[in-house]
Amino acid sequence: MSAAASVNIDKRIAELGDWRGEMLARVRTLIREADPDIVEAWKWRGVPVWEHDGIVCTGETYKQIVKLTFARGASLTDPKKLFNSSLDGNVRRAIDIPEGGKLDETAFKALVRAAVTANKEALAERAAKKKKQ
Repeated sequence: MSAAASVNIDKRIAELGDWRGEMLARVRTLIREADPDIVEAWKWRGVPVWEHDGIVCTGETYKQIVKLTFARGASLTDPKKLFNSSLDGNVRRAIDIPEGGKLDETAFKALVRAAVTANKEALAERAAKKKKQ
């Protein structure tokens, strides 16, 4: 994990000081439980990002929601229908969690693991194509 990124995420959670900080801290814990090898990053002027062989998801906080955007979300199986935002895109999908919103934690961790697998597969495909050239 990037120590600086982790410190910045800690600060963001503390600065929020409300339900959004609590939710961001909770999903961060779930992401780490789902993939102990996840790497935390701090990008785009203040967005927490979790990576493993590419971006798994971002954790943006807005006034009304905490938004978790999965970089390869459109290609992931979502049997519990967690994705409820950015559904029209060809690549990304997001989960918007409003104040008081509940998150199926087991399904969320499965989604994180599926995103890591999708990243690994994409990385392997790129490596194979490069090898053929």
